[in-house]
Amino acid sequence: VSHQRTDWISIHSHICHLLIPVLGPQPCFHSEKDRKHGKEQLLRRQESLIALSLSTAQGFVWAGKPLEAIPAALQALHFSSRVFGPGSVQLVPIYLLLAEASMGTGRLRQAAKYLSQAQWIILQTPDCSAALQSKLHRGLGLFSIAEGNLDQALYHLANDVYLATAQFGLNSVEVSGAYLNMANIFFHQNKMDAANSLYTEV
Repeated sequence: VSHQRTDWISIHSHICHLLIPVLGPQPCFHSEKDRKHGKEQLLRRQESLIALSLSTAQGFVWAGKPLEAIPAALQALHFSSRVFGPGSVQLVPIYLLLAEASMGTGRLRQAAKYLSQAQWIILQTPDCSAALQSKLHRGLGLFSIAEGNLDQALYHLANDVYLATAQFGLNSVEVSGAYLNMANIFFHQNKMDAANSLYTEV
């Protein structure tokens, strides 16, 4: 019952009215033109579901409610897999969001599985953007922090900085997240010069 309540609060109360035309029986079309229009309409509805589910999940994570974020992110993953395929690069941000939410609930083993899925897809995508690779390293860095492996965390966050800088430029706001996480690690290690330098950079 508690799972159903969480699921309802998280996402189903928002998307119930959108699910019927997507999951219900599709109308029978008599012309090629109508069939093409029907497919395009179905695709648009699925993409709307994905966008709504993903933004809802992200909102819960930002609000510090990782448990509520998971059902919404799983809906986004489900429909993205249907639309783009199970090995598509479009699934990577969703896996990273699921990993972050899982870490927030203390489910590190589950977070590791989601990160492995994201990493596998990126390794299978030679032309993957530096921005997406940067996000993966940030996720791996945060996971290493949660595990208490700070040296490994610094390695991933340094890669995050490098890749984000390559994509967005040295003084871009996208780089600041990795700097902040690295500064927090140095602060925790009582390396105040390094921490203060990075806080200033942020």
